[in-house]
Amino acid sequence: MGMTITEKILAQHAGRDSVSPGENIWIDVDVLMTHDVCGPGTIGVFKKNFGENANVWDKSKVVIIPDHYIFTKDTYANRNVEILRQFVKEQGLENNYFDPGSPRYKGVCHVALPEEGHTRPGEVLFGTDSHTCTAGAFGEFATGIGNTDAGFIMGAGKLWVKTPPTMRFVFEGELPPYLMAKDLILHIIGDIGCDGATYRAMEFAGDGVYGLNIEERMTLCNMVIEAGGKNGVIEPDDVTIDFVKSRTDKPFNVVRNDPGASFFVEKVYKTSEIIPTVAKPHSPDNRGVAQELSDIKITRAYIGSCTGGKMTDFKAAAAILEGQTCQVPTFIVPATTEVEKGLKETKRNGKSLYEIFEAAGAHIGPPSCAACLGGPEDTFGRLNGPEVCISTTNRNFPGRMGSKDSQVFLASPYTVAASSLTGKITDPRKYLS
Repeated sequence: MGMTITEKILAQHAGRDSVSPGENIWIDVDVLMTHDVCGPGTIGVFKKNFGENANVWDKSKVVIIPDHYIFTKDTYANRNVEILRQFVKEQGLENNYFDPGSPRYKGVCHVALPEEGHTRPGEVLFGTDSHTCTAGAFGEFATGIGNTDAGFIMGAGKLWVKTPPTMRFVFEGELPPYLMAKDLILHIIGDIGCDGATYRAMEFAGDGVYGLNIEERMTLCNMVIEAGGKNGVIEPDDVTIDFVKSRTDKPFNVVRNDPGASFFVEKVYKTSEIIPTVAKPHSPDNRGVAQELSDIKITRAYIGSCTGGKMTDFKAAAAILEGQTCQVPTFIVPATTEVEKGLKETKRNGKSLYEIFEAAGAHIGPPSCAACLGGPEDTFGRLNGPEVCISTTNRNFPGRMGSKDSQVFLASPYTVAASSLTGKITDPRKYLS
């Protein structure tokens, strides 16, 4: 019986001809990523177990991207970045470090990794962040781990992993112009629940998926963890390969499903039957649709994060906000400095996206995770009171974006932008006809 993409990648990295779901194996690691929240703890585990003067297993494979609590006066957050700087200097990791106090600063790790060419088909990527699964969009095995596992990888370059079974999600038919990847993944999570894919690979396929650009595919894979998934993956095509080659000249190995690959389950959706989707408080699986939530008033709108802060997301938002005025405070947070530059250089009817957002009255912040993870009190866009927020981010648990008294609705950039114009949850189709 044939293997799935995930099984084949793990088998190759274990030096084996085949693996089966549930098997525990040692695998070699291609890239380890950490950031300012978990980096200090990972470094502590590494030094405790390998020695104060130990060297990382491979300098070219450790990537450190501060992004979560960056633009803050909080002394503890600042200390975390100082620990990273010191470690980078000790280890000679400057080539793969993106310091927030320098021109090399990037922004959100999950978007910065592909920009810098660290996401490649057929590889294994581990990161100390649950949304590391974003990189599965590039046809690799990518997943989040804790500080203990990361500290071990930092010294050994290997990890003990249980092979996950694969759930396959097929979207038949082209994507309607009013839908985005966020609608598709919220539809799935609402269908199977926040534990519906626990320790399973989630593979996406079908015309509705392969019609997406690479950034939208990243959004799909980004949120598999919200269904409990171990990793998300999309079989590489020309879109994948062209992007990766534009970012790195390192060789890579494209892995595809074997004929007759065995899936734990396969679910098929008619893409045309899906309408703009919203996750209601306080869980990503509390699914609703925008057109049925029009009586819910919001106090702010937020467009940003690894999930919703890419160029595709802002182009979508600008298509609705152009020439309009936001009726509630609306926050725009580009994921990376490259995206920020794109906002200023990408034109729509003669105006840059940045100018369109400013003219609409939106507040534009510096590239970072910002309010997606709440952050210190001075974090840009943080919910500081009983707000009702509609957001392009990935989680809406109580307190996720700040105040525990607030409510967060998750939606696509189209839906968030449309809602910012009316002050209530709004189906974007009325603005896209």
